Amino acid sequence: MAPAYVPYCGEAPIPGEVSWNIDPVLISIFCVVGASYMLGCRRAQTLAIRERCYFGLGLFIAAAALVSPLCNLSVALFSARVTQHIILTLIAAPLIVLGRAESAIAGMQKWGPSRSTRQPRFGAAASGVAYAAAMWTWHMPGPYDATLRSDAVYWLMHITTFGSALAMWHFLLRRDQSHAGTTVTAVGTGIQMSLLGALLTLAPSPLFVVHYTTTWPWGLSPLQDQQLGGVIMWVLAGTLFTAYGLAAFASWLDTNDGDAKPASSS
Repeated sequence: MAPAYVPYCGEAPIPGEVSWNIDPVLISIFCVVGASYMLGCRRAQTLAIRERCYFGLGLFIAAAALVSPLCNLSVALFSARVTQHIILTLIAAPLIVLGRAESAIAGMQKWGPSRSTRQPRFGAAASGVAYAAAMWTWHMPGPYDATLRSDAVYWLMHITTFGSALAMWHFLLRRDQSHAGTTVTAVGTGIQMSLLGALLTLAPSPLFVVHYTTTWPWGLSPLQDQQLGGVIMWVLAGTLFTAYGLAAFASWLDTNDGDAKPASSS
């Protein structure tokens, strides 16, 4: 008889028995990425201390989300998995992008007008759609349950969600922030995140089979745990994107107003 499958982050824990993830391969990957960035910084002299701090903090937060007891807790609670995804995609990813990782790893100066002055017209929208597709896919019952039944599917989930988040934040934070596309992308992403959170919160029954028996030791029914995860996504993620969308819209209005004044005075 084949042994029962144990999820990547371990068995579903009970209170007082949550464990750390000490996977040497994962820890080595984070160490290699951090060391590569530091070596690249020695060649890319234009990287400011502030940008290096952004990257270091973002990498640390990403590592904490995957190595800390949150990883093990996410096997028991859907709300913990949602929290992990929010931390990775909405906190760690933008910080890593602000750290200009591509410049450090390549040892190059920041991309400038000498390389290309054209902005991809649909880049921001495409990255936002990719991120939304990843989040909706991996928070649907079938794909979500599969992540706790296969290590390959588990890592496919993290690669697609984190990768699409990095791409999206690259366009939102590093490209021309006065472009109207950044506003549309930020607001649209916030709306879809809020909608997904609302659907999970208001669902009349629990959706995820893998949590039917794992939430009770934590004082939550599967439905209550799902509702908590939905509220976290609905309120936290929705608020963050709404705030960014408003800021981007204000920047766009200010830029267009500045462009219009010289034209009217001529």
